[in-house]
Amino acid sequence: MGLIKRIFGERVPDRQPVHLTSANFNEEVLQSDVPVVIDFWGPGCGPCKQLEAVIMKLAGKYEGRVKVCEFNVREAPHVALRLGIQGTPTVVYYKPKGVLHDRVSGFRGRIFHEQVIDHELLGLDPGAQA
Repeated sequence: MGLIKRIFGERVPDRQPVHLTSANFNEEVLQSDVPVVIDFWGPGCGPCKQLEAVIMKLAGKYEGRVKVCEFNVREAPHVALRLGIQGTPTVVYYKPKGVLHDRVSGFRGRIFHEQVIDHELLGLDPGAQA
């Protein structure tokens, strides 16, 4: 790996996450053949806005391997309530076929989420680069 790449990291284009609704939640999450990461956010939430850039980078980096999604809790509060979302932002990690793995509330940086995805969802060796 080159020095510049080690210092600055690999340049990955940002991607829009999959927009989840109550209508597509089952198909996109519970029936997914790949792991799913969902950012539950709300309008007017400062930490949610901060997390938006992280989620877009994750969507670009893991495209085709992990489905990165966003869910506006104001659009379907009954879904958020059913899933036990008590505050925003909350990121929920699912293994394939909707198996709930973990959740974290509050803002966490990109590296935190990459470590969870790489090591816990994708099962990559901690010494390996994704």
